[in-house]
Amino acid sequence: MKRTIEELKQYLETLFEKSGYAGMAVSLRGPSGVIFESGFGYRNREKSLAPDENTVFGIASMSKSMTALACCILHAEGKLCLDDPITKYFPDLHIPGAPDECVTLKTIAMHRAGLPPLPPLEWSIAMNSAEEDNDWYRHMVKTAPNKMETIAQVVAFLAQGNYRVLGAPGEFMSYSNDGYALLSYVVDMAAGITLEEFLEQRVFRPLGMQRSVLDLDCSEAKKLAGDNITSLFEMDYETGALYCDDNWSVLPPFRGCACVKSTASDMTRYYKMLADYGMWEGKQVIPKEAVELMIGREFPLRKEPFYCLGLTKNLIAGMAICQHTGGLHGVSSMGGFTESGYSAAVLCNQGDVDAEQFLWVLYNFVLDLPLDTRHDWAVPTGETFSRPEMLCGDFLSEEGLPAHTVVTLEDGVLKADYNGTKTLLKYCGGLAFAAVSEENPQRRVSSFRFFLRDGKAWAVRCYNRMYQRV
Repeated sequence: MKRTIEELKQYLETLFEKSGYAGMAVSLRGPSGVIFESGFGYRNREKSLAPDENTVFGIASMSKSMTALACCILHAEGKLCLDDPITKYFPDLHIPGAPDECVTLKTIAMHRAGLPPLPPLEWSIAMNSAEEDNDWYRHMVKTAPNKMETIAQVVAFLAQGNYRVLGAPGEFMSYSNDGYALLSYVVDMAAGITLEEFLEQRVFRPLGMQRSVLDLDCSEAKKLAGDNITSLFEMDYETGALYCDDNWSVLPPFRGCACVKSTASDMTRYYKMLADYGMWEGKQVIPKEAVELMIGREFPLRKEPFYCLGLTKNLIAGMAICQHTGGLHGVSSMGGFTESGYSAAVLCNQGDVDAEQFLWVLYNFVLDLPLDTRHDWAVPTGETFSRPEMLCGDFLSEEGLPAHTVVTLEDGVLKADYNGTKTLLKYCGGLAFAAVSEENPQRRVSSFRFFLRDGKAWAVRCYNRMYQRV
């Protein structure tokens, strides 16, 4: 590596100071062990305590790879089959228009069961957590059919079929928390112990992840953490003020989706093990077959991320990298690993912020690239899309508050109002576009991919959610 650790630290410190975020911990691990670990900012409301690599944070959706790994271990041991239909475990669950045999554990783990973005997770958070009284909370309480506190209630909602499926199982990828809620309970049934116990026995303990736990309300995490656990921070976008609380999101049936608490150092242990196909400190602690099932050769390797089982896989600077993000109240996280055996994790205690830019810095350091190198998969070509009128329309996601992406053509320029953010759409080839801020075109907001049918777009995938034409 051409740069020194001190240069890496200084760059991250400067980037963090510019961000204005509350607190963050990072860890970078390589073939010979820890390369760099540090904390930035603060972890308590008095701003007197700094986080470090052993501070317990929420990791939110980074939890999904652990649920997927549990399924793959059980497959490798003959206790379930990833090609099992979900009806084997939930006989009453039938996805509208889909043959039961085709909605398998694998299609669910890949977010390809045909489910659009749906509200049960948001209902569960609103009905079971201490929440601020705002538009989102009032809408969730008003629309929730129940507390959404059991998997039976999630199954009942999905089985009613009051939504537009995206297509046949396996056809389209759209991120689905509901699918991973189901997989959490599949693990319980197949393993004969709870997912919580399974992860402790088969993953956390063998890897020495002593400050990691899957729990609903953070009570177990607090016991492990002692006093080294973060509070949660959010920005009030109306006042511009940063506020703090300790109200961890509680979402009972979505435990395997988003409820692991961990540290930056523990997470790089986990990702390093995956990078080495189940090996840790010279021992095969996870079956190699299980990791192959998660992210192996059957999945395409390309610049655009492909969602395997619990992790995306894509080509960055000529190298395969697997990773995942996470976000909840007071949580923004991202972590992953390279095929060359490096692992990295970024955990932030502020919700709705960009952890990816910090992860890229860590990757750039080990890849000997300029530390400010971006790795967006959708890169503007400078060309103009030939049929922009085909893309115009109002596209809707109903995961929480109804979220619209409204695409318009104004004086020959494609624009999108993306959930209230005004963006310009920069053509990136095929049906891919970079959505950049209209106010500041240097700031990327998201990446879009459109899907055409009968001469017009019927859906657009914004980052990893499919919005369907209204």
